[in-house]
Amino acid sequence: MNAHDLWEKLSLLDENERIEAKRAQEAGKSLLETICAFANEPGLGGGWLLLGVAPDEQALFAGYAVEGVPQPDKLSADLASQCATMFNVPLRVDIRTEALEGKPVVVVHVPESPAQDKPVYFKATGLPKGAFRRIGSTDQRCTEDDLETLYQSRQRDSFDAGLLADAELDDLDESAIAEYRQARAEANPDAEELRWSDLDVLRALNAVRRDGAGAWKPTVAGVLLFGKPVALRRSFPMTRVDYIRVPGREWVPHPERRFDTVELRGPLFSLLRRAQAAIVDDLPKSFGLEEGQLQRTDQPVIPLRALREALVNALMHRSYRVHAPVQVIRYANRLEIRNPGFSLKSPDHLGEPGSMPRNPHIAAVLHETRFAETKGSGIRAIREAMDKAGLVPPLFESDRGQDQFSALFFFHHFLGSGDLLWLARFKELHLSDEEARALIVAREAGAIDNATYRTLNKVDTLAASNALRRLRDAGLFSQQGRGSATWYQPTSLLVGERPFGGETEDLSGKSEALSSNPDLLSSKVEDLSSKQDPVRAALLNELPGQLAARVGALGQRHPPERVRDLVAELCQLRAWRVDELALLLQRNPESVRQNYLRPLLAQQRIAMTLPETPHSPLQAYRSAPANADPSGPSRP
Repeated sequence: MNAHDLWEKLSLLDENERIEAKRAQEAGKSLLETICAFANEPGLGGGWLLLGVAPDEQALFAGYAVEGVPQPDKLSADLASQCATMFNVPLRVDIRTEALEGKPVVVVHVPESPAQDKPVYFKATGLPKGAFRRIGSTDQRCTEDDLETLYQSRQRDSFDAGLLADAELDDLDESAIAEYRQARAEANPDAEELRWSDLDVLRALNAVRRDGAGAWKPTVAGVLLFGKPVALRRSFPMTRVDYIRVPGREWVPHPERRFDTVELRGPLFSLLRRAQAAIVDDLPKSFGLEEGQLQRTDQPVIPLRALREALVNALMHRSYRVHAPVQVIRYANRLEIRNPGFSLKSPDHLGEPGSMPRNPHIAAVLHETRFAETKGSGIRAIREAMDKAGLVPPLFESDRGQDQFSALFFFHHFLGSGDLLWLARFKELHLSDEEARALIVAREAGAIDNATYRTLNKVDTLAASNALRRLRDAGLFSQQGRGSATWYQPTSLLVGERPFGGETEDLSGKSEALSSNPDLLSSKVEDLSSKQDPVRAALLNELPGQLAARVGALGQRHPPERVRDLVAELCQLRAWRVDELALLLQRNPESVRQNYLRPLLAQQRIAMTLPETPHSPLQAYRSAPANADPSGPSRP
């Protein structure tokens, strides 16, 4: 690709994991970290850097401005030299100078390094801190799990193949081994290992290995798959599944209201079965009458296939280095399954063929016993099952900061009569079927992003981006973040009791003009802000008269302490998202977060509705209950 192609992609798309734009006046640390990440990332195929281009801070929404490179030849020479000498292996990158808008820019193509050269890292820093991966549009410092992923291509042992110092063969449960044999026979009655001795089976599964003295000892995989309860408690005390039942739709700790919690332990085969049974027994049921049958059958609202695969994924791909349980949290409207350990596979590629298991030996056993789908197809199988059942598509979130992966399932049938009645309120917008689906998901989940839109409607990134921007321009969404971090929150026009009031026709007519003339957006900020007035008015109408008057009269020069007091008072009424507060206060969302929310959180005057996932797009803030536990679901 040339410079113009790269700039065009950056300008059109909300996200792009293979392209990075930087000012890059010199071959500095940030630039080299991106090169390292492109070289390391498995399956990405390398990436592109466009130097001399930077985010346009003056634009209302995400955009890029051409600044140029003052000394392109010097930058190119320095960069080539750094790539050849700074890393543990020389990196050969393609560097060329081009013109963009009459200014010199530098285009750099970084090929993916061969498997035998990974991980690529800074020689002066070493491992693990000197190695980076490309996750979405960000460069992330490698963790131990990341390094194992990169080393696996060299056949280096994974964590689950390691020996446990205090484990003995006697720690393995014969009944658990028998349960494996039964599951294997059901999957393949002719499997040759069914005729082997228990020790030979354990050796073949890498459940036991010889130690330095030549004695057979259990591995991490062996104890997790076949360990006795006492061995599991001793070696992995937090390896359990906690089923938590929460009244209502959000986590609101209360000293007088206890959550119903069931702790489940055991070797993986029995743990999976017990966890599934506990969840299914408690899930809402839907009525069904199969063709040719006279009696009704009640099925869990979440398909069993989707639920089983999500549980398997959580236990198969979780990080066993982290001493924390898998949590299954049942709310009134959804089920959340959280496991320690972020996804080693880029979130952009979840559901695509190809597996990147954190625990390959455990994964192999679960695959061959048909507990899990074929390698790399678990997420796809979940999505297919939910779609077939007519349910809202599941949402998946990988949080490297919290080292957590979560799956969200909503108890909501998709495009039922209630949805159609609700969508009728927006008929003036002439929504496409794809846009209607996006509104339903955003209403139910509290947010939507490009990846979710693509999955929902089976369209490409550009089509999803254009549709989301149209809904944004119509005032239904507010845009948050930049690049791959871009996501959209519903405005009160979407989720309020009266989404448009008397302005519907005018807004719908102008939204088309805005979307068809994107060049006008940055130059007509005042125009666009005037179109947002009805949104702010709707929010002010929610407030008591005196409070509404104080917020409405708020100026830019009010002392921060007084504004914080206002925010605290607002949070006593209900939970507020950052974008709602920003609109009410007429301030930048990041300013609201830094100047008001953070100090109030530190003073424990307010609390997050989702404290376990502070960066979640569903996050909101409300008044902190007296003597409440701010930690949310327990994280040992």
